[in-house]
Amino acid sequence: MKRYEGLFILDLTGKEEGLNEAVDKVKSIIADSGAKVETVQKMDKKPFSRVTDKKFPAGHYVNFIFEIEPSSVAGLKEKFRLVNEVYRVTISNAVAQPAAK
Repeated sequence: MKRYEGLFILDLTGKEEGLNEAVDKVKSIIADSGAKVETVQKMDKKPFSRVTDKKFPAGHYVNFIFEIEPSSVAGLKEKFRLVNEVYRVTISNAVAQPAAK
C-alpha cells in the first residue's frame, strides 16, 4: 500500500451547512475502495483565482491522506466523477512521514 494525498474541492452551493455530510460521504467512498484514511483536514472556503462559472466562484477545500493500493487510484478518481458534491479532485503521492525520534 502507498500513501496518497487527495485534495478535494467541494461544491456546496445552496447547502452551506452540509460540509460535514459531504466530507463523510467522500471519506466513506475512499474507505469503500479499500483505503485506510489517516487524516482529514478541512480548510476554509476559498475563492478561485480563475472563475469558470460565475455562479460558482469559490469552493470548500478538504485534504485527505490515505493508504491504498496503487492499482486502485484510477478507479477511485472515476468514482468521484459521479458525486455531485465533488467539484474537483487531485490525488498525488503523499510526503513521507517524518521518523519518530
